[in-house]
Amino acid sequence: MVVAGPPSSGKTAVIKQMIRHLGERDRVAYLKIDVVAAFEDEEIRKEFGIPARKVYSGDMCPDHMGIMITEDAVSWAEREGASVLIIESAGLCLRCTPYLSGALGICVISSLAGTHAPLKMAPMITFSDVCVVTKTDLISQAEKEVFRESIRRVSKDMDIVETNAIQGTGLKYLYRILDSAPVCGDAGSLELRGTPPLGVCTVCVGKKKAGWRNHFGVIRRLEDDDNIFNGE
Repeated sequence: MVVAGPPSSGKTAVIKQMIRHLGERDRVAYLKIDVVAAFEDEEIRKEFGIPARKVYSGDMCPDHMGIMITEDAVSWAEREGASVLIIESAGLCLRCTPYLSGALGICVISSLAGTHAPLKMAPMITFSDVCVVTKTDLISQAEKEVFRESIRRVSKDMDIVETNAIQGTGLKYLYRILDSAPVCGDAGSLELRGTPPLGVCTVCVGKKKAGWRNHFGVIRRLEDDDNIFNGE
């Protein structure tokens, strides 16, 4: 399964609760994908005694890195005797969607991010199976309802779980989803659920000159606000 979300949303806290629940019946392995620094694997290995490792994407988009190493990650987890692999994405790109077909996708967002936050990370929510809203003990009931409505505007049928992830309150519904999740297929058959952004733009391949006249392919000018390239 893949857990994604913006930085400081509480992904690791949610994952720790998931490991506590899943560990009652399964051996879990954990992989953290980050850019230049991560320590969650050390924390989880020390706290739970399970196989845990990290990989840095460096100059590569972390979500692109995820699809590159998924097959290797599944093979590693199998060698470690794990029946469940949890991949935590750095969640830095709100356009990419790191979720895989045939694997559970969980989006974690903080209720403190603002009521418009779900609208700014629509693909990360719409391609997931469940949206976990954290830190709900720090906002009012009215704010919870507004935040929930913002998620519904992005995906009207999205399963929403509200929690204080540190204490694990409100996660029983998430546990039921975990327990009923289908078994993932062969790693070689996994695919991204969404269409990735155009990955061959001239900036991506190294052109540093500012100004749209210095680039080609799909370009954007200041007055092109109503002409956003939307892939599919």
